Amino acid sequence: MTTTATTAPAHVTSESPEWLALKAAATALQALQVQDGSVPDPAAHEAAAGHVGTITDAVTALSPAFPHDARYLELLVTDFGRWSAGGFGVPDFLDSLLAFEPQQHRVNGLQHLVVFPMYTQNGSSSRLVEAVLIEVIWPGFAAGLEEGEYSNKLFVPIRFLDFTPGYDTNSAVLFPETVAVRATPTFTWGAIFADREAARFRRVVRAATGITSLQLPGDAAALLEDQQLAEETFVMWDLIHDRTHMRGDLPFDPFMIKQRMPFFLYSLEELRCDLTAFRESVRIEKDGNADPEARRHAKLVQYAVIFDRIFRFAITGNRVRNYDGLGGQLLFAWMHQHHVLHWTDSKLSIDWDQAADVVIGLGARIEELYWRSIDRPKTAHWLAAYELVSGTLTPNPASVWAKGAGALPLAGPPRGLTDQVLDDEFPLSMFYEALEKKMRPVIDSTAGITGSSDTNTDTGTATDTATATPAMNAR
Repeated sequence: MTTTATTAPAHVTSESPEWLALKAAATALQALQVQDGSVPDPAAHEAAAGHVGTITDAVTALSPAFPHDARYLELLVTDFGRWSAGGFGVPDFLDSLLAFEPQQHRVNGLQHLVVFPMYTQNGSSSRLVEAVLIEVIWPGFAAGLEEGEYSNKLFVPIRFLDFTPGYDTNSAVLFPETVAVRATPTFTWGAIFADREAARFRRVVRAATGITSLQLPGDAAALLEDQQLAEETFVMWDLIHDRTHMRGDLPFDPFMIKQRMPFFLYSLEELRCDLTAFRESVRIEKDGNADPEARRHAKLVQYAVIFDRIFRFAITGNRVRNYDGLGGQLLFAWMHQHHVLHWTDSKLSIDWDQAADVVIGLGARIEELYWRSIDRPKTAHWLAAYELVSGTLTPNPASVWAKGAGALPLAGPPRGLTDQVLDDEFPLSMFYEALEKKMRPVIDSTAGITGSSDTNTDTGTATDTATATPAMNAR
């Protein structure tokens, strides 16, 4: 069921003894596992069994604090027991995964204890046992949007309370498809850590606006000072973004998950979803009949999309098929070439009264590309997508794609076209090369960042904290 904003009592904290025991045992168990999640060394099985025993004892002790997850936690103990009794082969936690349904309990502040052998996107690529203590972020205006025109029953926005090392990284998602299972089920939920998104946004944009001397409108400046406000803004952004992946005039499958295709197509898909959130936020902001809180946050979503894309996405991660980075570069260049973003006298400025129409225009170009795609062969669609991007961004001088269709192996399988795309097909501009060097320490510092739950009662703002961990590709 979808529940509007009520606050559930907190039962477990990051200092709870049972949680600390579970976290320590899971972390120790990770050192014994290999990439597929198994513990192949028989000499390590006794230690692994001890760690599993500690984990299951802790889960059992903590279960009364999570009555909404009772069946899941019961099956979690069973799955751990079966894995241990079977000699720690490749883990299979399908039964407990199917019983975990956080999308059924979207209550502001409701906690979940999540323990699975899984990889963490932009974190560990191995299916190690990870444990995450989380709480739901579900403000009333977001519940209203979801119950209205922006239905998304799978979407669960969450906040970190504590986590094992796989999340001491840039990973900001909790997806069921990352869990080790014997068969792929139908996925019924997807969770996004809005507190991490908000905290790193605030830190990066604060630094970038200082470096570029960008003067912020008052409401945009307030967004950088208030962690809770930023979290709620990202909840709205993510709600609309997430539902957009399967809506609109799409290529048959915009991601073509099991197919290999040029990375700039993934870039356009992610950017399309963000620009849809931008466009809808403009519409909501202008709707005098909309919830006042929804209208307020709608304006903030517009700032968040632009700033996160041009300041963080564009320069985060390496230059190997960085599709989120490319999307940030494209938005910046599009705004600059349409004369609403200016870099003059070593200062950045944005014409906010005209910016929305220009940003929406880029989204419309991508939507037109998609609309025409169902009438085109795959290679023709790829070439049209490349033309869209290269019409704004300058390709790598060494690019074969930039030479046009005559230089490409069109007679062969599509894989040959993908192989011709350079890892850095659209290099950073001189502006971004300079900005990246100045911003690199700030970007690095956001790995493992979370939003603090301690609110300053005098100002109504929250601060952010970060752990000192190595930077990894962000998204």
